[in-house]
Amino acid sequence: MKTEFFSALAEPSRLQIVDLLHEGPLTVGEIADRLSMRQPQASKHLRVLYEAGVVEFHAEANRRIYKLRSEPFKALDFWLKNYRDLWEEKFNHLDDYLQGLQEREPANNDQ
Repeated sequence: MKTEFFSALAEPSRLQIVDLLHEGPLTVGEIADRLSMRQPQASKHLRVLYEAGVVEFHAEANRRIYKLRSEPFKALDFWLKNYRDLWEEKFNHLDDYLQGLQEREPANNDQ
């Protein structure tokens, strides 16, 4: 997993941009308007996201239309899978332990 990906998403405005682009492609102006920021500020954030491989763009006349790239999010999902599996195993052990306690509880209440 590239650390640039996490660094790019660590800034709240860039994370908001990613959330917007999750809905579909947008121009820099549309992103700036929706987030109530100036266009140069939006452009700087988009440049960081582009350099980290999070977004891509295509030019239409004098506008750049940005969209999310799926590859880094698939890589993130794959990377997180190992941790999900680990936590699932731990939760299964906890569930077994709690069920064991519940099964013993009626015997303790009879005393």
